[in-house]
Amino acid sequence: MNRYLWCLAFVCHAATGWGQSLPDEKIVADAAEQLRYLVKYTEQSVQDSTRVSPRTLESGELVLVRRSDWTSGFYPGILWEMFELTKDEQWKDWAQVATARIAGEKSNGRTHDMGFKVYNSFGKGYQLTNDAHYRDVIVHAAKTLSSRFNPAVGCLRSWDHNTDKWQFPVIIDNMLNLELLFAATKLTGDSTYYRMAVSHADKTLENHFREDGGSYHVINYDPQTGEVKHRHTHQGHAHESTWARGQAWAIYGFTMCYRETGEERFLKKALALFSWLSERLPEDGVAYWDFDAPTIPNEPRDASAAAVMTSALYELDDLVPHKPALRELADRIMTSLTEDYRNKKGTNRGFLLAHSTGSKPHDSEVDVPLIYADYYYLEALLRKNGKL
Repeated sequence: MNRYLWCLAFVCHAATGWGQSLPDEKIVADAAEQLRYLVKYTEQSVQDSTRVSPRTLESGELVLVRRSDWTSGFYPGILWEMFELTKDEQWKDWAQVATARIAGEKSNGRTHDMGFKVYNSFGKGYQLTNDAHYRDVIVHAAKTLSSRFNPAVGCLRSWDHNTDKWQFPVIIDNMLNLELLFAATKLTGDSTYYRMAVSHADKTLENHFREDGGSYHVINYDPQTGEVKHRHTHQGHAHESTWARGQAWAIYGFTMCYRETGEERFLKKALALFSWLSERLPEDGVAYWDFDAPTIPNEPRDASAAAVMTSALYELDDLVPHKPALRELADRIMTSLTEDYRNKKGTNRGFLLAHSTGSKPHDSEVDVPLIYADYYYLEALLRKNGKL
């Protein structure tokens, strides 16, 4: 039975504040009210602009990004999530418009972020509409992404910038783009994409983790030999520290890889990451931006990392029977995000969550709303209720 009545997007508009210990139906209704503000401000700003999707706030004003930005797919993805949660056709209409704006990214071979951009928008849309055009965009994007695969390294190249630092950089974030490749194999029957994704995951498993279980952000490979040259960070506190969102990408990525392959080594890593997080997260479950940041507890939190972790934990709980600790941790983080990290309705241009951290070392997007935090928060809500 569907827990979410189709009319939830329209109810509870007179409610004041977010409240605490809210039932999920109320959370959805409140999110619908808040996100209507985001749609309003975004659509006003998009007109006659080359910038198509909201990313964050700067001095209280909405920041829009071009379709090539790695975050451009999260806004249409959120609209698809709201359609799935509410069954209100208005969200579908908005999602179709926002998704169409980034279709050209299917041919952008200068980036590894195809999963973030295309799968989180067109992929969500395809799941809900079975639109053949969306299928074609997904497959085209996977072909484009596959051009970044280096057989000697066994991975997809992440970045083309900072060539003075790295010859062939692979970042932990790239684990999430593998879902696009898995999808392409299912849609076409061509196992090439699947094999690339598994190879990349295996190399990440082999090279991206320290003995203590913490992850490195950037691995620099020799593109000719596949040898590891450096283990670095770009957004974490230090090369040997564990950047919170990187650890979140890791548990999410290996959980997804287990779902797609059934390979026990990926499940083992996902469960090891769960144990690592269980021992190191603060009491409310919302991570500081880096687990080794020098002045904890006087460091910024990262709600975006927490939202990614929560979504991963709910899926892992669904995949692994008889391990209640998984859902207990997911529920603890979800409760904290809902009760203590959401913006008041009508504020912050309609973003759902506050207190995320983009890149603390670059003093960029610190303690602000971030569009991907909202995306993974809603995805976690869907997974919590068996909707994904």
